[in-house]
Amino acid sequence: MSNDEYGDPIPPEPKKLPALVIPPIDGVLPFIGSHNPLTRSNVARRVSMTIPTPATNGIPRLFHFDGEREMAVALEALLSPDLYNLEVQLPKIRYDFPKGKHREKKWPGHHFDLRLTFVGGYRRGVYVKNGTILRRRKTQDEIAAIFEATPSTFADDLIVVNGDDYTQAYRDNLRRLWLKHQRPDQEVDAYVESISREGNYWYISDLTKLCDIPHPDAFGAVLRLVARRTLGVDWYSVINVHSRVWLQA
Repeated sequence: MSNDEYGDPIPPEPKKLPALVIPPIDGVLPFIGSHNPLTRSNVARRVSMTIPTPATNGIPRLFHFDGEREMAVALEALLSPDLYNLEVQLPKIRYDFPKGKHREKKWPGHHFDLRLTFVGGYRRGVYVKNGTILRRRKTQDEIAAIFEATPSTFADDLIVVNGDDYTQAYRDNLRRLWLKHQRPDQEVDAYVESISREGNYWYISDLTKLCDIPHPDAFGAVLRLVARRTLGVDWYSVINVHSRVWLQA
């Protein structure tokens, strides 16, 4: 087959390949979602991570996310001391649009991006999409249909999250702070927190200079205090030693 104007061959449509399957990882619990999102895409950035939670007794489990925004929502939830368990790619929810609406398309079902279980058992289902899609009437009707069809046994409440709120800088900060959050040093953190409550400072560098410990240790503690929301910063700019910082809890 060739192009009519130039006679050049037209490349065939690439064959759709199955989703990638990650083999077992030593010391890591397997992925248990109902849907594997790791298909090839020129647009979406699929993400896989190993994450420990209280539900797994601190043993990391493999998680697959549809994209970086979904990952960011999960990381933000993981910074909460009240989070007990994280689930992704939940079992399919079957739903139908109201009669007469969008009948040109068949809707096979929806996999919720996340389900968060908090200490005490409260569960929250999370639907994540970017702002452009969320503004469409068709999407709003679809969300309403999904939420209506979701049984009460699935979650105690359901929320919609605008993924545009998680900018590149915000996502990068979440990754860095979450990694620091995994390596607490209670003695150092308590010391830096006491300095933050007593000293005068404007930038993170001012705060770390007040601390009578090596700068890397002080800076790591500051990041953990930011992750706990004890200290406030601008999450929408890259957090570094030149960031404005303040006591907020």
